[in-house]
Amino acid sequence: MLTDRLRGPLLEVLSGQPAGIPEWTRALAEGDDAGYFAEGSAVWEVHRDIATLVAGPRALLMQALHPGAMAGVHDHSRYREDPLGRLHGTIRWITTVSYGSRAQAEGASRWVRAIHERVRGTYLGADGTPVPYAAQDEDLLAWVHVVFADAFLRAFERYADRPVPGGPDAYVRDWAIAGELMGVPDPPRSVAELDARLVAARDSGVLRADERVLDAVRFIRRPPLPAVLRPTYPALFRGAVATLPDWARTMLRQRPVLPAEELATRAVLASSRRLLGTAAAPGQARIRLAALAARDSA
Repeated sequence: MLTDRLRGPLLEVLSGQPAGIPEWTRALAEGDDAGYFAEGSAVWEVHRDIATLVAGPRALLMQALHPGAMAGVHDHSRYREDPLGRLHGTIRWITTVSYGSRAQAEGASRWVRAIHERVRGTYLGADGTPVPYAAQDEDLLAWVHVVFADAFLRAFERYADRPVPGGPDAYVRDWAIAGELMGVPDPPRSVAELDARLVAARDSGVLRADERVLDAVRFIRRPPLPAVLRPTYPALFRGAVATLPDWARTMLRQRPVLPAEELATRAVLASSRRLLGTAAAPGQARIRLAALAARDSA
């Protein structure tokens, strides 16, 4: 069946497993506490929505504008040789922090921070002078956190079929916890603060879109997906561009998105929602919550 031909490759891209639930997702059913985020919270709902298929490319596009972040990816990531491996690691961290116990969330964050310890080097500043960077630098941690939160929130607001529980501020405030787990100093806790951080970065003169960035954009635009999924990806990419701030879209040399293109984005997301069904991670987390409730009532 066509559904089976599409579903397997899509699950392979997202989780590394074309059938069933990955073992790390099953592990979310275990644990001794409810985790950092309540069932049905803003984080739960935003991160389980199919709009994350748009949020992912959007976050990567924004991240690339910081030369330190771009250098880290270029110099230390095997994103060209193994793009799905990098994606799987990111999805695993997001999912574990969002739906796991506190111990699982903290463990996943330590794992990522340990990888980041090795990510350091130099990039050329605007004047050609070498600038040292490390993935654990506070400015890089803050930039990655801000563009992640902004991408997932804006994609949900634009393409989900329901409002953010508690409002957009609730998502930014709650996801600040994930930033703190990663070592982000004073992450934004409201949409106003989030917007202010983006404007400050824009006006700082640090962000740029040189040939290295534009090459990464071309890769994000046409990643090496399974052949059966390639016809639908352009709609997701253009949907990501539609959510960008105008100034970022201009820097990245992307034309404005036409209404017909956004209709295609919505159609692909709706088809993907039907194809994938209910997200597995919240269900595993609910098993843990039910076990904790039974234990507490015994």
